[in-house]
Amino acid sequence: MIRVDEYKEGDTLVIRADLPGVDPDQDIDLDIVNGMLRLRAERRSEEDRESGGYLRRELRYGSFARTLPLPEGVTESDISASYKDGILEIRVPMPKPEPAQEPKRISIARG
Repeated sequence: MIRVDEYKEGDTLVIRADLPGVDPDQDIDLDIVNGMLRLRAERRSEEDRESGGYLRRELRYGSFARTLPLPEGVTESDISASYKDGILEIRVPMPKPEPAQEPKRISIARG
């Protein structure tokens, strides 16, 4: 599972995911599905060691995913994301609440 920190910064929800060792252009998918933010990442590494005339190759692969609820009314175009030093930061502006409306009376017809 991907470890994340979530906090509010003014009117913005900030989500920070710990993803060291991944290429953000190739290994991270970020999308919205049914009001949920879906984050998927894949980490790949290869290591070759030669010792005593033998070549030892270690391959490590791993996929990670996390789904987080988004505030109601947020669209894909509202969200921004950046990656630096192994941290993916996602910024989601919080929708402003609609002003309270005065109650409107509904007339009842007699029939």
